[in-house]
Amino acid sequence: MYRTHTCGELRLANVDQEVTLSGWVQRVRDLGAMSFVDLRDRYGITQLVVDETSDASIRDAVNQLGREFVVQATGVVRERSSKNDKIATGGIEISLTDVKILNKADLPPFTIEDETDGGDEIRMKYRYLDLRRSPVRENLVLRSKMAHAVRSYLNDMDFIETETPVLIKSTPEGARDFIVPSRMNEGQFYALPQSPQVFKQLLMVSGFDRYYQIVKCFRDEDLRADRQPEFTQIDCEMSFVEQEDILNLFEGMTRDLFKQIKGIDPGVFARMPYATAMSKYGSDKPDIRFEMLIEELTSTVQGQDFKVFDEAEYIGGIVVKGAATFTRKKLDKLTDYVKRPQVGAKGMVYVKCNEDGSLKSSVDKFYDNEQLKRWVETTGAKVGDLILVLSGDKSHTLNALGELRLEVARQEGLMDKETFKPLWVVDFPLLEWNEESGRFHAMHHPFTSPKKEDFDLIESDPGAVRANAYDLVINGVEIGGGSVRIFDKDLQSKMFDLLGFTHEEAQSQFGFLMDAFKYGAPPHAGIAFGFDRLVSMFAGLDTIRDVIAFPKNNSGRDVMIDSPSMVDKSQLEELQLESTVKADKE
Repeated sequence: MYRTHTCGELRLANVDQEVTLSGWVQRVRDLGAMSFVDLRDRYGITQLVVDETSDASIRDAVNQLGREFVVQATGVVRERSSKNDKIATGGIEISLTDVKILNKADLPPFTIEDETDGGDEIRMKYRYLDLRRSPVRENLVLRSKMAHAVRSYLNDMDFIETETPVLIKSTPEGARDFIVPSRMNEGQFYALPQSPQVFKQLLMVSGFDRYYQIVKCFRDEDLRADRQPEFTQIDCEMSFVEQEDILNLFEGMTRDLFKQIKGIDPGVFARMPYATAMSKYGSDKPDIRFEMLIEELTSTVQGQDFKVFDEAEYIGGIVVKGAATFTRKKLDKLTDYVKRPQVGAKGMVYVKCNEDGSLKSSVDKFYDNEQLKRWVETTGAKVGDLILVLSGDKSHTLNALGELRLEVARQEGLMDKETFKPLWVVDFPLLEWNEESGRFHAMHHPFTSPKKEDFDLIESDPGAVRANAYDLVINGVEIGGGSVRIFDKDLQSKMFDLLGFTHEEAQSQFGFLMDAFKYGAPPHAGIAFGFDRLVSMFAGLDTIRDVIAFPKNNSGRDVMIDSPSMVDKSQLEELQLESTVKADKE
């Protein structure tokens, strides 16, 4: 028996018991007459002690211990004279009677403690060591608990957990696929799934009624804090339901997670149309923890010979409460922020509503006090507030105002990570026009149903058709999204026509789904949650990388196993790829 207890288990009630622990040496402290060893496993840390009364062989064995040695320690539990209230076992220690080195260890490349001296790259290279640290391990424990809670909720709701294929067919819509060559089918390729979309719809045709899986998905995209090339979804589909059924059931699941894991109830989730989200927050994933709503100022400010405004399609502003005291330096930094290429504004105008009632703006040359008062009335600004104004093309300006709103909130500490404000964003456009391809693209995917009340616009004004789609947004992060699906083959064919598919292309890519619809597809709808994002939010983290056991870096590389990597020439030849590469080069 390697251990009778874990390193996080013993308490004062265990005093005078003989116990055996196993784990890793976190540190050894030699104080001359006494030596202390902190022994760690995934459950906690227990202090081991030897003193002048201990057997000489025990003292010698302790002197040989180094950081991260794997040891087995036997001894008697006793009460500590100097207790440590920072750890659960801080009331006791183990007076050693025997210690065995199970495995020696090299000195680790960084300290394996809560506060480490290791940078991101070195910790990712030695991720198996990083996972020994409590903060990282706790993130994975949280992930496990959340997965269990999700499964329990959905199982209780009569969902069937069903696995779908990982080697599937490449489709032209959406992000780039990861492609896998087939050895047995020369010149042909599988794709790794971006989602199990078509398979879960086929399961509805099969009569499964309620499906889910916590599934790995893949997208060959540029990376950022909330993206990895492989990620995990809570993927769900239901038959004989409408949008309201989906929203109610999965709002229930999300609230259940908050109650079980965080011990809080976020209350009933708000609902917001996409058009409102864009016009008032400049984003389809608005953060509603704070106000600072966008107000349009176009008609209020134009016509005063200020060329920048007079030539703009749209002018909008936000009010920052109590910020009239912002310094010129701080305002210049905000101006520099909105002029970054990622935001794309050409400049920023401000109006200070000073405490003495006066108004001071960066465009006093063009606007007198009376004219500025109209700005104040339109935006609802009060004494002590600051109005920040951007102008230009409408869609770009709204996006820039949304980014400015978030940046001000970050600077002013308005994004409390322990405050959660979920909402459903609904009534998305069904289609969006792509100038580069000269055709409409599906805003979600080509299987999303239009709203019934917009059916008559499909022929005359397809860009105005709204989708029966919904996103769950929490604190400005898109946590999940889905839609009511098209289940009528004629409507699905019309959708393919709108997206520019020829009949042959639609048949080649999705013929199997269309064929399935001929045999009685039920009305169905679904949703998928970004599980990594959800866990990182519950953990209070800004990146999903810290809730994934073995993540990729920002270049999509696993620096621990050095992947992706070159493969042997013989493997390429076996896949008939070597000759193809040579032919292309020639």
